[in-house]
Amino acid sequence: MSVARDIRLLLSDVDGTLVTHDKILTDAARAAARELQAAGVGLALTSSRPPLGMRMLVEPLGLRLPLAGFNGGVLVNPDMSVIETRAIDPHAAEQIVDLLLRLGLDVWVYTKTDWYVRDPNTPHVAREAWIVQFDPVMVAAFTTQHLARAIKIVGVSDDPALLAASDKAACDLLGDTASVTRSAAYFLDVTNPLANKGAVVATLAKRLNIPPAQIATIGDMPNDVLMFRQSGFSIAMGNASDEVKAQASAVTDSNENDGFANAARKFILPSVTPDGQPGRRP
Repeated sequence: MSVARDIRLLLSDVDGTLVTHDKILTDAARAAARELQAAGVGLALTSSRPPLGMRMLVEPLGLRLPLAGFNGGVLVNPDMSVIETRAIDPHAAEQIVDLLLRLGLDVWVYTKTDWYVRDPNTPHVAREAWIVQFDPVMVAAFTTQHLARAIKIVGVSDDPALLAASDKAACDLLGDTASVTRSAAYFLDVTNPLANKGAVVATLAKRLNIPPAQIATIGDMPNDVLMFRQSGFSIAMGNASDEVKAQASAVTDSNENDGFANAARKFILPSVTPDGQPGRRP
């Protein structure tokens, strides 16, 4: 089993990792966050959610470090003030919306402050609104004005084969002009090429003056593999696919069985010396 060494920051995914399927932040997760802070290990969050969709986690976790929403498309402080934004190229945004609609997916468009949908009754809209705790704005069509400010575009489908084919088609169409990742079994996320979780590791390392080797990451989906590759130690959730688990340094329990808290206590806290400084324990 791989062992974490000298960890100073834990960067965590949210859905499927930090919270349960019912989006509950457990007592164990809250306690683990306090234990990390007491040991001198910072806790930062990154998610495909918009930043406002993570604000309900700030106080319960005592977060003091930046949150990276939209897979890194918008970096904010815990008070939701914006640090930096990485928008999608407007031409690429127009191309991908046209492609996804032609392929038969539902499409959502997120800007820094708003979420646009064409039909609030399509699958996953109501649950997404419940998760992020704000409602979408309904539009008849996505205009040039919407797409000029797009931070994340989401293709939505419950057809796995269609989503897989759309993933490939999007990658073929956009090349290196955008990042195409999967944040859930029914979501295809398109963002700026620098808005990915691997880039979040690099951004936080620079801002916080922490070497990537001293950053640990934890997640459950394919878009989390990008941050696994950039960090010194990576942890896959027990509910992750075998492909995601194979890319991680270690595997913890599922999000229904306090996998986040168990990982913090098993892999991260033992890498910190009793005086709260990173160090090696036997």
